[in-house]
Amino acid sequence: MAGDQEFSTNIQRNCVIRGHRFDALDQDVQQLIRFAQKALATAYAPYSNFFVGAALRMENGTFILGSNQENAAYPSGLCAERTAMFAAGVQEPGIKVLAMAVVVARSDETELGPAFPCGSCLQVLLEVERRQKTPVKVYLKGTSEHVYEADGVSVFLPFGFDPSAFRI
Repeated sequence: MAGDQEFSTNIQRNCVIRGHRFDALDQDVQQLIRFAQKALATAYAPYSNFFVGAALRMENGTFILGSNQENAAYPSGLCAERTAMFAAGVQEPGIKVLAMAVVVARSDETELGPAFPCGSCLQVLLEVERRQKTPVKVYLKGTSEHVYEADGVSVFLPFGFDPSAFRI
């Protein structure tokens, strides 16, 4: 059409997700995943039967746990990733989050692969990364011994919402 201007941009993103066996991971990562498994036991998921536990490793060496908490009045529940991140903001304000492990299970013991965080959780995690100016390593584990690893949240949400959207 007359008057239309074409434009394009070249956006390159590093979207590498590595897979490992649990027993091949270093002890620090195994410990983080074990904390996420501990959090899994506190999940409340009577409606979906999908239990999620999350653990954060903070820069000062502490661990913060979170689990999904469902509610019959959907969407009043909250995901494990956000419960952990929000708890970190209260319990360890100003301390950087270095890594997060997320584990999933079902009460009927159905085998599950690693599950990726939902869009809302990714947006919260991405904002934490941007605010602290440090990527958060992410480890995802299902019921098998396989673990996915990503060097940061932007791997999963390359075009996340950011404060520039508020500028006119």
